Amino acid sequence: MSRLVFIGSGNLATQMSLALKRAGHDIVQVYSRTEEHARELAEKIGCGYTADVNTVCSDADAYIVSVKDDAVRTVAQTLGHVIGDAICMHTAGSVPMDVFHGAVRHYGVLYPMQSFSKTRMVNFKEIPCFLEASDERAMTLLRRLAESLSDNVQEADSEQRKKIHLAAVLASNLANHCYRLGERVLEEAGIDFNILLPLIQETARKVTDMSPREAQTGPMVRYDTGVMSRQIEMLHDERTRQIYRLMAESIHNDY
Repeated sequence: MSRLVFIGSGNLATQMSLALKRAGHDIVQVYSRTEEHARELAEKIGCGYTADVNTVCSDADAYIVSVKDDAVRTVAQTLGHVIGDAICMHTAGSVPMDVFHGAVRHYGVLYPMQSFSKTRMVNFKEIPCFLEASDERAMTLLRRLAESLSDNVQEADSEQRKKIHLAAVLASNLANHCYRLGERVLEEAGIDFNILLPLIQETARKVTDMSPREAQTGPMVRYDTGVMSRQIEMLHDERTRQIYRLMAESIHNDY
């Protein structure tokens, strides 16, 4: 069991801290710049909280920094005098490990590749977790934490992790925005978005059995210009029309 402090209280911090607690680790404190957010997560965990960096617990085994990507370096530098010889890690896919260099002695990355929401529980056992560490001591602790959460733990350096994160953004965030575009079309017609769920679920299931390229269907693969032209005319804003055209061209050029 490790004594852990969470720096941050957002979506990932919420789900990861709860999962680590369920795995038997001791979450001793949550720090957030916003006291209300720190208190909200701490109450879920049953631990202390603070919004004052000067009162962050100084005797933890590890400090897990789960904040906005562009804030990781600043947070690490601020916490340097608190952490001492403990391990400091961040959870970001696209932030290099060396963001900690010069700020703390032992550091690393534990990146769980998944989309997180505060109110939606996830099964961490299924989530790939990617590790990188500055030294063997840090890697030992990182691996112990990751393997208590997930059955899929791998090492990946900062360059590999950036590619993994980019692929995840394309496959998840962009795909989800396409769901939103479809939702808007249905809203205009007074039709429930739920009618798309069987299609969305089958599309996701297919790529467990075949490659995304093999799974692709529809008018953009066939490049059925008549259908596509009529659909573009049905879209009322130029930005969505541009997205449709670009996606059509990208799909067609892949075949």
